[in-house]
Amino acid sequence: MAQVPQRFFDALAVRTWCGLSLRALGRAREEIDAINVYPVADGDTGTNLYLTVESAAAAVEAVFAAHEVDAGAGDAEDRDEEDGPSLADAVGAMAHGALIGARGNSGTILAQLLRGMAQVLSARGDSPHTGGSGLRSALRHAAESARNAVARPVEGTVLTVASAAADAADGAGDDCAEVARAAYEGARAALAATPGQLPVLERAGVVDAGGHGLVTVLAAGVEPCRGRPPAPGAVLPARVEHDDADPAVECAAAGDGEDGPAFEVIYLLEADDAAVARLRQRLDALGDSLVVVGGDGLWNVHVHVDDAGAAVEAGVEAGRPYRIRITHFGHGDVHTTGAERPPRERAQRAVVAVVPGEGLAELYAGAGATTLLARPGEPPASGELVQAVRRAHAREVVLLPNDAELRHTAAAAAEQARAEGVRVALIPTRSAVQGIAALAVHEAGRRFDEDVVAMTSAAGATRHAEVTVAERQSWTTAGICQAGDVLGLIDGDVAVIGPDVSRVAATVLDRMLSAGGELVTLVLGDEAPQDVADQLEARVREAYLAVDTVVYRGGRQGALLLVGVE
Repeated sequence: MAQVPQRFFDALAVRTWCGLSLRALGRAREEIDAINVYPVADGDTGTNLYLTVESAAAAVEAVFAAHEVDAGAGDAEDRDEEDGPSLADAVGAMAHGALIGARGNSGTILAQLLRGMAQVLSARGDSPHTGGSGLRSALRHAAESARNAVARPVEGTVLTVASAAADAADGAGDDCAEVARAAYEGARAALAATPGQLPVLERAGVVDAGGHGLVTVLAAGVEPCRGRPPAPGAVLPARVEHDDADPAVECAAAGDGEDGPAFEVIYLLEADDAAVARLRQRLDALGDSLVVVGGDGLWNVHVHVDDAGAAVEAGVEAGRPYRIRITHFGHGDVHTTGAERPPRERAQRAVVAVVPGEGLAELYAGAGATTLLARPGEPPASGELVQAVRRAHAREVVLLPNDAELRHTAAAAAEQARAEGVRVALIPTRSAVQGIAALAVHEAGRRFDEDVVAMTSAAGATRHAEVTVAERQSWTTAGICQAGDVLGLIDGDVAVIGPDVSRVAATVLDRMLSAGGELVTLVLGDEAPQDVADQLEARVREAYLAVDTVVYRGGRQGALLLVGVE
């Protein structure tokens, strides 16, 4: 049966779009980084777009949290429009989040595209939603405002792709699903044509990286409008067939990265419109790739220059610049301005770990790791992970995310830290108990690669489980659970549903040990029954010879119990 399209675009659609875009960019990030040859072949466009959308999505989530809206609310037709934020609230938060979190040339342009959409959609006042015509107008204004924000627009870039999306949307009907899909299809066709518009892309045999990112975002926007989502991988091949193409050679030969300005300068700026107009003229004379986006007193400034100090001074004259970032294209070093600190010697190696509770944070810290506390229901952003890597102050860092949902966030943080000159290895630990196993075999005196292999092997050999309480009725791999049921998850999937914590925990442990094991690790949360650890220890001692058990107190970790079996 054909799916009925949604005929409006509302706050929940904005939230869903942000979430889907973030996941899609997480999957495409490395591919987009690899084809980044314009305006500078610095291999970070995918990462920058991911960080920009991450900031936008976090801002939208904050608005929904403020309205106490359940993420699992029913279908659009069944929702009470007064329950959650308005469309204006959601798109305003999305635009502001993207503005303050924008990274790089493409990220800054994407922030302006989202701001342009928000300006049209917010103008509808308290209306809870818009139809296809409103979405079409928003896409057109977005493309125009982004082009106006760039000092010297170049065809064959993300600007061309955005304009093509708006053109295609103009030819669609009044249904939101039609408009969203037409915009995606138009952008996809324009992306395929970018190598013919920009010689550096044609020589390298790739499509425009920023345009690829925008098509990825637009593809993610089809589903929230209840249209048929594009098939997986249907965005476009990143590389195009070209008999002479050798990206590794052509990127270097293109000249954009080697002969252009030496620094990328980015900062947020508080200033009025008149001061920003003067700033644009001054920065345009200093360098290239100038993009100034924002408004209402807050701006994001991006420019490539040889004299980074002059670019910052221009910002000081215009208003109050902050969050200043200067990247040297030649060496990839990133500096954030701030108070001068006495230099201290970097450690050779450090372990940075995300941990779900205070007790585990103490355990990890006692073993020498730099920790980042993940509050229940509030996963850390990539910027927080980068800050943790900086706090570790080491030349080499092993990163333990300890959560499957953090894999893309951690990968983006690792990429950013590498751009700052830190050698980072990301071990994809899915649970804190896997991180404990990895940390147990960590030896700073070993060669970095050998240490990473040993830690990865230890983590991979550790099965993980957790016991928690269901918050609502839902379908699971073990059947239907009700709110208040105790759930036992093994390797991320619900395996046991029951009424009693001790019984569920015992069943989970038995299933895990049925495949063998030498060491059981139990991490108790604050709300777990006090005797459950004693019962499980006794069970292991009596039923499983030669298996040891260790118990830790995790504190407020979300789950009642974490279990690891090595």
